[in-house]
Amino acid sequence: VKSELAGRPAPEITVIGHTDTMGDLVANDALSLERAATVRDMLQEAGIKAVSMEVAGRGEREPIIRTPDDTDEPLNRRVEISVR
Repeated sequence: VKSELAGRPAPEITVIGHTDTMGDLVANDALSLERAATVRDMLQEAGIKAVSMEVAGRGEREPIIRTPDDTDEPLNRRVEISVR
């Protein structure tokens, strides 16, 4: 990611965190935002300069794999990075 972003002059970056359905909605919203903020911090520490770098948390609302509530699904615990 660092090498790809380093070649772009002043990109706009959005970092979005996600969770699985374990736990309640409020806790998952907070966890997903924390995940996104951690990745943003890692990008900044790696020297990535951006016009803007926003973070968002989607909690359990946009799973890759649909599961019932309280299901441990590692593929749904992720961070997406969008670059424009």
